[in-house]
Amino acid sequence: MLQRIQTVWIFLAILGAIFLFVTGQDFSLFGPVPFISVVCVTLVLLGFLGILSYKERKRQILLNNISMGINALLLGLLAYWILTLPGGIDFPEKGIEPFFPLLSIICLLIANMFIRKDERLVKSVDRLR
Repeated sequence: MLQRIQTVWIFLAILGAIFLFVTGQDFSLFGPVPFISVVCVTLVLLGFLGILSYKERKRQILLNNISMGINALLLGLLAYWILTLPGGIDFPEKGIEPFFPLLSIICLLIANMFIRKDERLVKSVDRLR
């Protein structure tokens, strides 16, 4: 079923990656390579694969864990980028980018919590049969 609550949380994590894609176009971490764009597209694809694999909850948890790992690495890279900016964090637009991977990690943790809850419910119903 696509209309589960974890689908909403995974979709919010996808929105975090899309917003990072939009706001992250003004800087570059590794020179001319569009690193942020590639990572954001990867996160969106992993999120949609996670949503579409609703019948296989273990795969869905695995995809969410991979997305959380990528988001954690991205959060570290963005924090490093902000700390090495000349002039510090005086402008509000300099500090918005790390918020989106953090939001995605929180949403994916909540989604995993609901997926595990569904897994426990299915196992308890199987015991009753």
